[in-house]
Amino acid sequence: MAWDEGAAREILRSVFDAAVASADPRRVLAAHLPPPPAGRVVVVGAGKSAALMAQAVEDAWPGVALSGLVVTRYGHAVPTRLIEVVEAAHPVPDEAGEAAARRMLGLVQGLDADDLVLALISGGGSALLALPAPWVTLADKQAINRALLASGATIGEMNTVRKHLSAIKGGRLAAASRPARLLTLAISDVPGDDPAVIASGPTVPDPSTTAEAREILARYRIPPPPGVVARLAGEDAETPKPGSLPHASFQLIATPMMALHAAAARARAAGLAPLILGDALEGESRELGIVLAGIATSIRRHAEPLAPPALLLSGGETTVTLGAGASAGRGGRNTECLLGLAIALGEDSGIFALAGDSDGIDGTEDAAGAIITPTTLARARARGLDPRAMLASHDSYGLFAALGDLVVTGPTLTNVNDIRAVLIT
Repeated sequence: MAWDEGAAREILRSVFDAAVASADPRRVLAAHLPPPPAGRVVVVGAGKSAALMAQAVEDAWPGVALSGLVVTRYGHAVPTRLIEVVEAAHPVPDEAGEAAARRMLGLVQGLDADDLVLALISGGGSALLALPAPWVTLADKQAINRALLASGATIGEMNTVRKHLSAIKGGRLAAASRPARLLTLAISDVPGDDPAVIASGPTVPDPSTTAEAREILARYRIPPPPGVVARLAGEDAETPKPGSLPHASFQLIATPMMALHAAAARARAAGLAPLILGDALEGESRELGIVLAGIATSIRRHAEPLAPPALLLSGGETTVTLGAGASAGRGGRNTECLLGLAIALGEDSGIFALAGDSDGIDGTEDAAGAIITPTTLARARARGLDPRAMLASHDSYGLFAALGDLVVTGPTLTNVNDIRAVLIT
């Protein structure tokens, strides 16, 4: 087929949509449910997909007397019959998340060995389960969270700190549920699919330590409030360690790699040769854009590591480091990666790309990501925009909004992290 701009946009969007659809809990959750237990079933959960996961449980178990509570991001609720849905703030926690987490902790206590706690966990759950530990206030957690988000810390590093400042994360929810059996069904949004990192692991043992949490704050020069200092100095700040939660089990129902495989299948159906670079690419967003440009250019010029027409696929979670005194532009890690990619490619006539967050929200904006084409830079300059200056001021969203090249999906109610697709024709 002829890869004109319209056809390129269409295939890139269809690949992204296929990846997101593969993580829809309405498609994948039911197969992972056990037989209903003899006792009670208490459903708890947190994350951007928590409400849709709860709905999927109700649909799969229509005759089971379910009860419980899940917390999701504002605007992510869906109708449920038996399981209560509460909305709270993300990525910076608020009082609604704190109240929901406190109630959730109470719901799993006082059960017996015949009962089942079903935990529905997905990306975003860490900020939504905002129950501060002793000595720590919600304001402390909010301040630390904002500083970590702007620091360039990885999601694993952020969650190490969060777990040790929480009364519910880092396995503490599972510890509170004993002696009931606990099953966690999770959608992974983290590099490596580590259960202890997804939503800061409220239902799984935690190998990280308070010493590591203190070191992360020091490394990124984040001055902790007095309550955080006191908390991280106390012995009771340590989380439940591996081997301490034998009543709890964990299953992944959707992952970034599963989503990339779905994207690759869609690419092959369109006559493209897909290459999955990995599901755990991290680092500075703009710098990853430069790396992707180099690989794409090699394919176009030398047919290495594969011949065009080809599609490079990758996942993971990059970072945007604002730095002291950074300009307050609008953007997210996906649009910043794309702008870095476009600048590195220059005017190459045969390379297109889409990068978007599978949850439909790139950072804090109302778009999942954006698309670049060989005309991106020229169209920007024709509108009086300076792509390099806008990248320097972290205003990638502003550039793509002006060009009409944002990818807007609305909340997808799932989250398997970022999906990046680079088309080489």
